Amino acid sequence: MPRYTVHAKPGSRRPGVEAGDDGTLTVRVAARAVDGAANEAVVAAVAEHFGVARSAVSIVRGRTARRKLVDVALPD
Repeated sequence: MPRYTVHAKPGSRRPGVEAGDDGTLTVRVAARAVDGAANEAVVAAVAEHFGVARSAVSIVRGRTARRKLVDVALPD
C-alpha cells in the first residue's frame, strides 16, 4: 500500500491536487479546518486523484496538522 506525504491547504479558492517532484502531494480544498471538514475533503480529493473509493484512503498521521501521511489502497 503506497504511502504519501500530503500538504493540505484548507480554505483554497481553487481546489485541486498537485504532485511535487519529491512525491509530496499538495492538496488544496475549499473546506475550512473545522470539525474535520478539511480532512474529509482531503481524503475525497486524494481518492479522486488516484481514481479509488474514499474508503481506500486513510490518514495515518497528522489529522490536526497541515502535513499528513496518507495511505492509498490502489487496485491491483
